[in-house]
Amino acid sequence: MTRVAAIDCGTNSIRLLVADVDPVTGTLVDLDRRMTIVRLGQGVDRTGRLAPEALERTFAACREYAAVIKEHGAERLRFVATSASRDAENRDAFVRGVLDILGVEPEVITGDQEAEFSFTGATRELSGRTDLAKPYLVVDIGGGSTEFVVGEEHVRAARSVDVGCVRMTERHLVQDGTVTDPPTAAQVAAIRADVEAALDLAEQTVPLRGARTLVGLAGSVTTVAAIALDLPEYDSAAIHHARVPYTRVREITERLLTSTHAERAAIPVLHPGRVDVIGAGALVLLALMERIGADEVVVSEHDILDGIAFHAALGG
Repeated sequence: MTRVAAIDCGTNSIRLLVADVDPVTGTLVDLDRRMTIVRLGQGVDRTGRLAPEALERTFAACREYAAVIKEHGAERLRFVATSASRDAENRDAFVRGVLDILGVEPEVITGDQEAEFSFTGATRELSGRTDLAKPYLVVDIGGGSTEFVVGEEHVRAARSVDVGCVRMTERHLVQDGTVTDPPTAAQVAAIRADVEAALDLAEQTVPLRGARTLVGLAGSVTTVAAIALDLPEYDSAAIHHARVPYTRVREITERLLTSTHAERAAIPVLHPGRVDVIGAGALVLLALMERIGADEVVVSEHDILDGIAFHAALGG
C-alpha cells in the first residue's frame, strides 16, 4: 500500500483525501477525507480574476491540510486545480501561494483531464456490479463547470462545459450583489437555457443518450440525494451508491428553486456554503436526466478526489 494525499481545488470547495492505496488491486482505504467551502471562483465569471479574499480563504484551508498531511505521513501529494483557476488571469498568484504552503505546484488541469480523473474515481468500484449496466455516463456537477464522461472500463468520450452551480448562480441570480430569493421564473428559465445549450455542446462529443447507467458526482448531486433520503444530517455512507429516482430529483429541484434562503438553510443536510447555489446545481442534474430519459441517478461519494489519489499511487 502507498500512502498518498490528494487535493481537489474547485470553484466552490477544496477537498483533501489521505488514503492508503494499492495500485495493483485498486483498493483505496480512507484515512482522512474533508472538505472546506472557500468559493475560490467568487466573481471569476464576471472579472476574470481570483479575488484576494477568495485566495486567502483557499490558502487558509491549504495550511490546515498541510498539517493533516504531515500528521499522516503521506508519501506522495498531488494537488489538482480545476475550473476557477483555469479561467483566471492571475492564476500565478494562486500557484505561488500553494507552492509556498504545500511544497507542490497545483496542476491546473484541462476539463478533459478532470473528466478522466472523475470517471476513474467514480467507476473503479462499480466494475463488479451486475445490477448496473454499461456504459456509464458520469456527470460531475462542479461550481464552475460540469464534466460528462461515457465509458465502460475506460473513458470512451468526455467533455467539460462551463455550467456549474456557482457560475449559473452568479450569472443569473445575482442582482446588485445579492442573490434573488427565491429566483424568478425568468431567472430559472435563463439558467435552463444555458444548461440546455451546454448539453447540446456536450452531445457533439459525448453520446449522452447511449449510456445505460447515470452516475452523479459532487456536492450538488450528493446534496440532492441527502434530501431525497430525508437524512437528519449528512451521512456519506448512506449517500454513497444511493439510487435517486427522476421523480424525486424533479420534486427536490422545484422545491429548492421556489424556497427562500431561510427555508433552504433550514434543510439539515444542506451545507451553509451551498444554500445559495444548490438550486442551480440541482437544475443541471434535472435537465440532464430529462435530456437522456434517465429513470434514476446512482450517486457516488467517490469522485475526482479518489481518481487523483489512485493516479498519485501509480506515480502518474
